[in-house]
Amino acid sequence: MSDLHIGPASAADLAAVLDFWKAAAEGTSISDDLAGVEQLHARDPHALLLARQGGELVGTVIAGFDGWRCHLYRLAVHPAHRRRGIGSALLAAAEERFLELGGRRADAMVLDRNQQAHGAWDAAGYHPEDHWTRWVKPLGL
Repeated sequence: MSDLHIGPASAADLAAVLDFWKAAAEGTSISDDLAGVEQLHARDPHALLLARQGGELVGTVIAGFDGWRCHLYRLAVHPAHRRRGIGSALLAAAEERFLELGGRRADAMVLDRNQQAHGAWDAAGYHPEDHWTRWVKPLGL
């Protein structure tokens, strides 16, 4: 993995990231469109971290910090590159970002049905909290 590079996405990367998520990410979100990722990038250009190996996009994670909490979204590794430590490297980079920003605890959005992901999150030291449920409301629809 010596040629693995992790860094923030550029504006020019955003369309490719959306294509990548179609192949590598589980599920979709209301924000999985160009306007959504452009807004994320404009608000915090360092939140969307990309992992590249040999110049190829192989993984992503969104490491968002709102000044209060650290949130992880869209941890995805291309199926052909899984089980090589890329997800762990992305999480380490996200956690380092959070610490630099003064964050004290990270939470992750993980689909209940994505059993494969549960093992990876558990191995990284994350666990589900059973005393609350996420409540959502789409806005402007």
